[in-house]
Amino acid sequence: MKLERSDRAPLIAFLTPALVLMVVFFVIPVIYVAVVSFLKWDGIVAPEFRQVRNYVLLFKDKAFLRSVLNNVIWALVAGFIQVPLAMVMAIILSRKPKGWKFFRTVYFFPQVISGIALAMLWRAVYNAETGLLNGILKSVGLGNLACDWLGGLKTAFPAVLIYWIFYIGYYMVIMMADITTIDESYYEAATIDGATDFQQAIHITIPLIRRTSLLTCVTLASVMGLRQFEQVYMLTNGQPANTTSTIVLYMYKKLQDTNYGMASASAVILIVVGVVFIVCIRALFEGRSETVKVKKGRAGK
Repeated sequence: MKLERSDRAPLIAFLTPALVLMVVFFVIPVIYVAVVSFLKWDGIVAPEFRQVRNYVLLFKDKAFLRSVLNNVIWALVAGFIQVPLAMVMAIILSRKPKGWKFFRTVYFFPQVISGIALAMLWRAVYNAETGLLNGILKSVGLGNLACDWLGGLKTAFPAVLIYWIFYIGYYMVIMMADITTIDESYYEAATIDGATDFQQAIHITIPLIRRTSLLTCVTLASVMGLRQFEQVYMLTNGQPANTTSTIVLYMYKKLQDTNYGMASASAVILIVVGVVFIVCIRALFEGRSETVKVKKGRAGK
């Protein structure tokens, strides 16, 4: 639709403040970080241009490579396990079964609690000596499975990752809001044709939210997976042997060491990985728009 000249001035007036904020608080900082990533600088002495040496050192550092791998795993788990779980609960609760408001509140409640508080709670649960998890295992006769969950090389990263997966309330609420906008006539026609609730979910609900709330939730969850910091910092600080490290935690440690060049280079890598994830997710969800076709059969009789 072509805008009239009289409509352009108000549109520009509304967009300019947001554009200015975007440039000042995002574009300029990203450019600054990209420039610093080519420098050797501790914030005190004059910076020294190092070309791409910071990036070479990063990709030779096993701790950084492990951090990238952990973030990729985290983002994939978030997008393709956490979000589908949220979608299932959204579909079920959108049918408004008995007690659906209670369960909606229960699933969303962890979202209003500080991530640091949750991390401290789970640190107590995973405690090797007095933790709830080991206590339960011992009480049911599985004491041989009890271990130092956050201190073991094989258990630390799964322990940090798994508890976070089940906090699905945020994405569940987004998809529930989208599901409520679907025309009820689709479900009525499908019910008349004998479609089960499962068939209606597969052939009506999911296709209609695929390119809206489902795409949004997968993108948000994957990005959140790439940005993980506070949970890992509070639970393990990247230990043991950097098996639970993430890119943001690695960057934080470089900042603590006043190695701003390496920290900025790791931040640039994080941005690149995030862009690649977003592009791949959008490509996965792209395609011809799906139209739900419901044969009304006897409904017209």
